[in-house]
Amino acid sequence: MADSSFDVVSKVDRQEVDNAVNQANKEIGQRYDFRGVGASITLSGDAVTIVANSAERVRAALDVLQTRLIRRGVSLKAIDLGDGEPKASGKEFRLVGALKEGLSKEDAKTITKLVRDQGPKGVKTQVTGDEVRVSSKSRDDLQAVITLLKEAGDIDAALQFVNYR
Repeated sequence: MADSSFDVVSKVDRQEVDNAVNQANKEIGQRYDFRGVGASITLSGDAVTIVANSAERVRAALDVLQTRLIRRGVSLKAIDLGDGEPKASGKEFRLVGALKEGLSKEDAKTITKLVRDQGPKGVKTQVTGDEVRVSSKSRDDLQAVITLLKEAGDIDAALQFVNYR
């Protein structure tokens, strides 16, 4: 019997992120507590920028965006906000977050080490670029690995499991 396998990847659905940004901007435009603070959220390329006239309003706008991202099924790990503190820029405060796609080498090493140490015996991992292929003779073992990776909290990436065969 041939080995079964799947790939562990980290991808961002850009259309869902764009929709979440548009919904968050619409909510910010309608809410009373955002009147007159110049709050806005923009998505350009791989960067999400939140702007307002105070650090508290930037954090509140970030909360609105995070709520919209969660409702649209986008993991919050897909946006890297750095230290998460708004920076003063003239009369306004800015918070810039980058969209993260692909597994870094450290995340790939963490995944392979986790599968090797805590996963079922006979499961093999192979790092290929920015994804990790997991293979085994037993599909039940692969399901156990997926559960293990979903519950692992020390992986700093939004994981998806694709090409399950």
